Amino acid sequence: MKKQILLAEDDAMLASLLNYRLEKGGYEVVLKNDGKEVKEWLNQSLPDIIVSDIMMPYFSGIELVDYIRNDLKSTIPIILISSASNEENVLSAFEMGANDFISKPVSPSELLVRVSREISRVN
Repeated sequence: MKKQILLAEDDAMLASLLNYRLEKGGYEVVLKNDGKEVKEWLNQSLPDIIVSDIMMPYFSGIELVDYIRNDLKSTIPIILISSASNEENVLSAFEMGANDFISKPVSPSELLVRVSREISRVN
């Protein structure tokens, strides 16, 4: 059974590129465009890992980490990606409970390695 990744990215071109690479890497990808869609989906189902942009409409990636850790009480691995990779954002991401942080531009191959690493830590 394929591991499922929730990919939350509002940049359609980047989302398509990452989706393609992750699927080619053997994962099932659920793609969401904004924080509201992510929250609605997470209330129905939990994936094996979440990869989320920090800057998205409705809810930021950091707000989603807070929601997942504190409201859903889930320890699911979360990797945040962002072009705003200043120290404040990186520290906030980790303080809220993110497992990893990748600065944009994202290398699809690097993301695949980091996803595999986080999933193997859980299993």
